[in-house]
Amino acid sequence: MELRKIKTALVGCGAISGIYLKNLKGFEIIELVGCSDIIDENAQKRADEFGIRKMTFDEILADPTIELVVNTTAPLQHYEVAKAALLAGKSVYNEKTLCENMEQANELIALANEKKLFLGGAPDTFFSGSLQLARSIIDSGVIGKPIMAEAFLARYYHHERTYEGCGKPFVFCRHGGILFDMGVYYLTALVFLLGAVKSVAGYSTIHNPNRVYQNPKSPNYNQPMQVESTNVATGVMLFESGVMGNITMLSESAPDNSFRIYCTEGYIDLGDPNLFSSAVRIVRSNGKEEIIESSVGISGGNLRGLGVAEAMYSRLSGREARCNGNLCRHILEALLGICESGESGKIYSMTTTADRPEPFEAGEFENKERVIRWEGFYNKS
Repeated sequence: MELRKIKTALVGCGAISGIYLKNLKGFEIIELVGCSDIIDENAQKRADEFGIRKMTFDEILADPTIELVVNTTAPLQHYEVAKAALLAGKSVYNEKTLCENMEQANELIALANEKKLFLGGAPDTFFSGSLQLARSIIDSGVIGKPIMAEAFLARYYHHERTYEGCGKPFVFCRHGGILFDMGVYYLTALVFLLGAVKSVAGYSTIHNPNRVYQNPKSPNYNQPMQVESTNVATGVMLFESGVMGNITMLSESAPDNSFRIYCTEGYIDLGDPNLFSSAVRIVRSNGKEEIIESSVGISGGNLRGLGVAEAMYSRLSGREARCNGNLCRHILEALLGICESGESGKIYSMTTTADRPEPFEAGEFENKERVIRWEGFYNKS
């Protein structure tokens, strides 16, 4: 197998691009060459910050040496950017979510398959030490068989009170609310741990949809701001394995979080799947508690974009990437299914499935030949 650098450009120089660019510069398999944004000054700022070329999107598409586009545009632009890149013969890694709806997802995956290109995307936080450890605990059966999952997150999204910009924050746009913004981390982790989802049922609503920009520094001060995306949602999932689970997401209350897998001999407290955590808490059926540190996977720091490097290594080695398009599409369908179930009053049966991504082996991050080594972010114990 030829190990070589993959010339890569990033599209979309907003807030999340900073951590992506920082990390992409450190991966041995990635040669970061440029970035672009519809706002020219944003692209120039990131180019100067990371010592890369400011490019237009058309320049990226026209450059035959660029093999990969990392798409960190706003969620509603993911489809358009990804499709253009695939048509130009470039692989694509999307920030979450893959796109807006199943029609778009199916089209993108078919196009990638036709052109023999990689398509996939975030989240890659299931690479974390804590979730990798949880997977080994579940697979080993040391606390019995999993029977129920619980995922809960509350946040306080009231940016209309503080926002200084001229555009509406993406979390208030359609399919940008907390279910899609944060629920994607929980569902991806659950599929990694438990396997594909068979059906979902749920309720969702938009609480307080008619708001007003309240920050005097905003150009839109005192103007109406419409909330277009679900901000309170709850769903029940049946996994193909027979495990059941529930997920509740709301952005209208004080911050809180709970994420657990209940097994026949105890439960695993997984913490926050949005983070690259290093440990899990085990509570056994006799009440005994243990904190277990992981020796596998990434622990500590923010290594978003690790999935990009892993995908390119997988592509060169001829195996399926862990953050692949089928997984991204399956997660998107489950999120959409919760909303559709609430509207129809019926259980939503999934039309897609996805394989459980392979867990990492001990030492996989430490070996230079794995080409995803990053000093300070892997656990040497």
